[in-house]
Amino acid sequence: MALLSRICLVSFCVVLLGAAPTAAETEPRPALVVADPAWYPGSIPLAVGKKLRPRRPSLGARAVRIAAQELGTPYRYGGMSPYGFDCSGLVAYVYGKLGVQLPHNAAAQYSYGRAVDRSHLRPGDLVFFHGLGHVGLYIGRGRIIHAPQSGERVEIQSLTERNGSVEGARRLVRS
Repeated sequence: MALLSRICLVSFCVVLLGAAPTAAETEPRPALVVADPAWYPGSIPLAVGKKLRPRRPSLGARAVRIAAQELGTPYRYGGMSPYGFDCSGLVAYVYGKLGVQLPHNAAAQYSYGRAVDRSHLRPGDLVFFHGLGHVGLYIGRGRIIHAPQSGERVEIQSLTERNGSVEGARRLVRS
């Protein structure tokens, strides 16, 4: 089989390039090693003929994508639609699109999912502030997306800008 591969490679090079390959070009090459196939679209064929299936993005990662589409949407007290959101309305809307029903109240949302330490936050985790009076969606790299307050729009903000007022965090998982 290796001889046939080399003959085909030589024929290919002669036809296309007009020259035979050097000995280094016909030497077998080490197999490609893929560190994390989730970064590549589609399946990746392996040397043994199997295909790896790409991982489906986590619930939290999908929530972040949906929330990012609402950047710039105006704040509206009691709002829970793309016409306007308040903080808990944004979170309930985003997770509702993924089939997870949450109440339209930050303090009530705090009772859902499981507690997460601030040092272990993942994209999609709910982060609560001001005595559970405000909630945002963690997006990674120390940032949240949230509907801040009247007169503002859905935005991304650093957790450090929130002046350490984090009350807690929760991770939602599909049961």
